[in-house]
Amino acid sequence: MSIFLGDCLEQLKNIPDETVDLIYLDPPFYTQKTQKLKTRDNLKEYSFEDSWSSIQQYFNFIKVRLVECHRVLKKTGSIFLHCDKSASHYLRIALDEVFGMDKFQSEIIWAYKRWSNSKVGLLNNHQTIYFYSKTNKFKFNKIYTDYSATTNIDQILQDRVRNKNAKSTYKLDKDGKPIIGKEKKGVPLSDVWNIPFLNPKAKERTGYPTQKPILLLEQILKIATNEGDVVLDPFCGSGTTLVTADMMNRQYIGIDISEDAIELTKQRLDNPIKTTSHLLKKGEQEYVTKTEEELSILNSVDAMPVQRNKGIDGILKEYYEEKPVPIKIQKPEETLEEAIDKLLAASKKRDCILKILIRTHRDTDQLIQMNDYQSDNLLIIDSYDLMIQSKLKADDL
Repeated sequence: MSIFLGDCLEQLKNIPDETVDLIYLDPPFYTQKTQKLKTRDNLKEYSFEDSWSSIQQYFNFIKVRLVECHRVLKKTGSIFLHCDKSASHYLRIALDEVFGMDKFQSEIIWAYKRWSNSKVGLLNNHQTIYFYSKTNKFKFNKIYTDYSATTNIDQILQDRVRNKNAKSTYKLDKDGKPIIGKEKKGVPLSDVWNIPFLNPKAKERTGYPTQKPILLLEQILKIATNEGDVVLDPFCGSGTTLVTADMMNRQYIGIDISEDAIELTKQRLDNPIKTTSHLLKKGEQEYVTKTEEELSILNSVDAMPVQRNKGIDGILKEYYEEKPVPIKIQKPEETLEEAIDKLLAASKKRDCILKILIRTHRDTDQLIQMNDYQSDNLLIIDSYDLMIQSKLKADDL
C-alpha cells in the first residue's frame, strides 16, 4: 500500500507492468476554473487548477497518462474514468485510442439530486464514468438489485422464450402451463447509478473540491475487484478511492501532485469515516409523507409539495412580496387551533408573510377559533370536500 507525491505521469513509470487490478481516476474535468472549497470550520481551503490553454493541451495531458495506466493494468484489469459534460467526448476518444474501441464496456451515469435556481437551462444532475477493460478477459462481479415496483410476480417467476416472431413470451409446457424459471437473484445492476451526492453537512465531507462519496467507489470496487486486489488512483485528491479500498480489504496505490491532498488522504486513512445513505437504505418512497388527497389539494392551488415537515405541506409557486407562501392542510386528528399553531411556528422560521391554512373538517367552537386567527396575513380556506359537505348539511336543515 503506497501513496506518492508528484505528477502521476512520472510516478506511474515506477510501477511495474501489469501489476494493478483496477484503476479509478477522477482527473481535472476541463472546467476552465480554479476548483476550491473550504472545510466546514473555514480553517483551511483546498484548491487545484483546472484551467488549460486549449482542449488539445488537455487531451494530450490525459492521453499520455492513460498510456501509462494501460501498461500497469493486468490483462484482467479495468479502468474507470470519471468526468462530466465539460470534455467527456474528448476523454472517450482518448480511451478509445489507448485501450481500443472494442474494450469499451459501459458508460455509467452517476445520477444525484442537486438544486440550483441560478442556471439557465437544464440542471446538471449527473456525471459520467467510462468503464474500459484491458482485454476481453476482464474481472467482473455481477451485482443484483431489487425488482421495480411495477414488476409482477409472473415476470419474476416464469421462464421466457422467443417465439417465431422473435417476441418474448412465457415458456409453456406440453399441457400449456407456464414453466417456472430458475432461481433468480434480482435484476443485474444497470449503468445508471442513483447514489446521493455528499451532503454539505456529511461527516465524510472533508472540504476538498470534487470529493466523491465512498458509496460510489464501493460500487466500482465491488464490480471489478476482489479482496487483496491492487487498486490505483493516479489523481487521488482527498483519498476516497484509497479509503474505500482499505475498508474493503484491497491494496491501494495513490498519487497526487498536491501536498495538501496527500496529507488529507493520510489523515482519512488513519480515521476513515463513511456516510450512510438513508435514501438508499429506505428508498425514496419512505420520504413521501403526503397522501394522494393532500397531493391533489396542493396541485389544485398550484403548490409544490413539501415532505417531512409538520407545519408546512406545500409552498405556492408564486411568492408574496418576495417571500414564500407556505400552505398547511389540516390533518384529520388536528383541531383548527393546532393546525394554525404548527403553520405559524414553521412559517416564522422561514420569514414568511402570507400563510394559507386549508381546513378539512369542522371542530366545536369553530367560529370562535376562526375569528381569533383570521387576519390579512393568515388565509383560512375550506377544502372542496368540506365546502360540499357544509352545503349538503345546510340544505338538510
